[in-house]
Amino acid sequence: MPGGRLTQQERQQIATGLADGLAYAEIARRLDRPTSTITREVMRNGGPTAYRADLAHRATERRAHRRRQTAPRAAEALPQSHGRDAEAVREYEETLTTVFMQSGTPKMMARVLAGLCLSDSGSLTASELVQRLQVSPASVSKAVAFLDSQGLIRRERDERRRERYIVDDDVWYQSMMASARAIAQIVETAQQGVGILGAGTPAGARLENIARFLDFVSESTARAADQARDILHTKPATATGGAVEHPPASG
Repeated sequence: MPGGRLTQQERQQIATGLADGLAYAEIARRLDRPTSTITREVMRNGGPTAYRADLAHRATERRAHRRRQTAPRAAEALPQSHGRDAEAVREYEETLTTVFMQSGTPKMMARVLAGLCLSDSGSLTASELVQRLQVSPASVSKAVAFLDSQGLIRRERDERRRERYIVDDDVWYQSMMASARAIAQIVETAQQGVGILGAGTPAGARLENIARFLDFVSESTARAADQARDILHTKPATATGGAVEHPPASG
């Protein structure tokens, strides 16, 4: 029954597929389900190595029970604009959260990041995040501190002096550049290790290969981020004194 809730039998098939080493897409095909449904199911219930069908089914029932209890409050807190389907938005937010988690972002941090990305303003206060996610202020505080440290959000004060957390085009650029700098630091440390362990030794050769590979990745990441910002986030033309000026071409 594609589109409905997973049954306990389907969860058992997921567990069997994981044990057999099947990819999420193949498990989804066999169950006639979207791949995102399988991905979300596995990631929110222990991941591919710890997934258990019986525990996942009970956990889902508990979540559904809690959701029914909080649904009126959530519906009131999150009115949908632009004619959006509230249930479709909620399902998509879970999918986006799962994708962020797969990339290495902790769960609460992923939920906050997804919430910011899906807000039309791209900007929320701590109290708005608490209301939107139905979590404690401490959880939000810890999450935004992590996201800020990773360059994934930025902070600013609004007209009421409230601190707002923002996701915009420049945040993603800064995050990519921070990633490139972090990789470059690994490169430098690996190169130091080559000198200590000896270039002609197996360990030294391994570190040299790590340094060469990551050096290429770091430079490519920074270059791609610069080019993307120049091409995608610069207006093609602006009028000044009746003339049209074009931005300089990116090198």
